[in-house]
Amino acid sequence: MIRRGLWGAALAGFVVIPLIAPSFWLTLLDIAGISALIGLGLVLLTGAAGLTSFGQAAFAGIAAYAAAYLITTAGFSPLEALPFSLLAVALAALLLGGVTLRLSGHYLPISTIAWAAAIFYLFARLQVLGGQTGISGIPPISLFGLQLVSGRNCFVLIWACVLCVIVTQNWLLRARAGRAIRSLRAGTLLAESFGIPVFRTRLTAFVYAALLAGLAGWLYLEFIRFLNPSPFDITAGIKDLFVVMIGGAAYPWGAVAGAAILSSLPDVLQAITSGQNENYDLIAYGVIIVLLLQRSRIGLVGALIARFPALRAPAIKVTPSAAALPSRKLPRRGEVLLQAAHVEKWFGGLCAVKDMSFEVRAGEIVGLIGPNGAGKSTMFNLITGAATPSAGQITLCGTDVTGAPPGAAIRLGVSRSFQHVKLLRGASVLENVMIGGHLRGRKGLLAGMFRADRAEEASLAAEAARQLGRVGLADVMHRPAGSLALGPQRLVEVARALCADPVLLLLDEPAAGLRHAEKQELAQLLHALRDAGIAVLLVEHDMDFVMNLVDRLVVMDAGAKLTEGLPGVVQADQRVLDVYLGGVA
Repeated sequence: MIRRGLWGAALAGFVVIPLIAPSFWLTLLDIAGISALIGLGLVLLTGAAGLTSFGQAAFAGIAAYAAAYLITTAGFSPLEALPFSLLAVALAALLLGGVTLRLSGHYLPISTIAWAAAIFYLFARLQVLGGQTGISGIPPISLFGLQLVSGRNCFVLIWACVLCVIVTQNWLLRARAGRAIRSLRAGTLLAESFGIPVFRTRLTAFVYAALLAGLAGWLYLEFIRFLNPSPFDITAGIKDLFVVMIGGAAYPWGAVAGAAILSSLPDVLQAITSGQNENYDLIAYGVIIVLLLQRSRIGLVGALIARFPALRAPAIKVTPSAAALPSRKLPRRGEVLLQAAHVEKWFGGLCAVKDMSFEVRAGEIVGLIGPNGAGKSTMFNLITGAATPSAGQITLCGTDVTGAPPGAAIRLGVSRSFQHVKLLRGASVLENVMIGGHLRGRKGLLAGMFRADRAEEASLAAEAARQLGRVGLADVMHRPAGSLALGPQRLVEVARALCADPVLLLLDEPAAGLRHAEKQELAQLLHALRDAGIAVLLVEHDMDFVMNLVDRLVVMDAGAKLTEGLPGVVQADQRVLDVYLGGVA
């Protein structure tokens, strides 16, 4: 109800403000709206995908200069120039993103500074673009016979674009493509393990943000109707990031709040300092950012939502009667699903896995145990493609996957949990589990933006809710995943792995942090999965839990297989007692 009231207020303001606001404030609001569009791109790129770019002002400049050139040289109208200017931005983003996004860590934002500065230099030096003098004589936009020659008229166009982007972006962030983009924040290993193409997803977010910056650049051109390089320098790119940091990078409305503050700040400071222009706004930006980093890193909108939970987006609706997702045919009981033959993994001179050979068959639970540092998690990474074997062969479901990319395992029906929990802490439990079903859906970015994916989303939500019910977390599905204790978070990972419809389940310490009763419920679930024909490969340190659960044990020590056999036989093996069980039979 509160959210609807706020939307009603926003729409009312959209209608009333241009009728009553003074021209000065309308000008500020127009500038804020253009800045908000760039910020909305960064909400997806930085807030959702976790990628930092200082180059959005450069993309705005590419669109503005492309449109200005077509209008003044080729005789295009402003509206005719728009698609071509956005095409120029898309091509530039694909080219720059294809190179830049292969970098990680601090190298990524540094590289965006480099090419943003180079593009600004071209704007200032190319005489065909007017050089430092710029381009003038830009005609106004004509819509339905009305020329948008004033800030009052431009307000409607600019803020109509802003509101439309906010609506579609909210829908996108809660859709399959949006979850794929958001999964990047938890690390590439999570995304790759559930079949999300990491580079393509990063590039999609990058191009989306660039196109919104391009739209902002075209609007800026038509609002000012004069163009020179100064609005597109690297300082402008830094301010664009300030917009979302101040407002809240995780929230579309954060871009609006941040843009409104930064757009009005110079005039407010000028009034305070009696009209002296000493760049006090840059000092104020720095002070605001430092205070936010200390007090509220989630931005002003994030802090407001934390203070008033009713402002949160409504929970994803679960419809139990939704159509079932396509399911994988389970293999015959006893069929070999995993075969590791003489597998080795070397990290320089360190051998993490040495000559490991074992197999897992459909309808059995196999425990992979050993002391800390034995190489168990490395073996998991080799099986799923997160790491490449230095020697040996790994076969999944009859397919040689040695050296295959990470997505190969999940496509063959192998899903996993992680030794260190990997969840989107700010997303709901249900959304985290829905990531596991990524490959069971087909709808993409445009379908998510325009809600053409409702049937598929209902099916994904129903499947995720069903798996949460199986692990006993149905009553917390709408809570933020980060609010759960460690034990329940591990169960969320189990539910997410099950949502992928696996034939082989790799669980890395799933019982860690669980209470005794929760462990018993997990054991019952794993036995039910085994009876249904699903194979489970389990890494776990709780020996009481393991011995009462598994059908076979494979013991590792110092990267090599120490022994293999039935639980009772392994438990009595003196070598195992010496290296792992502490001499206790």
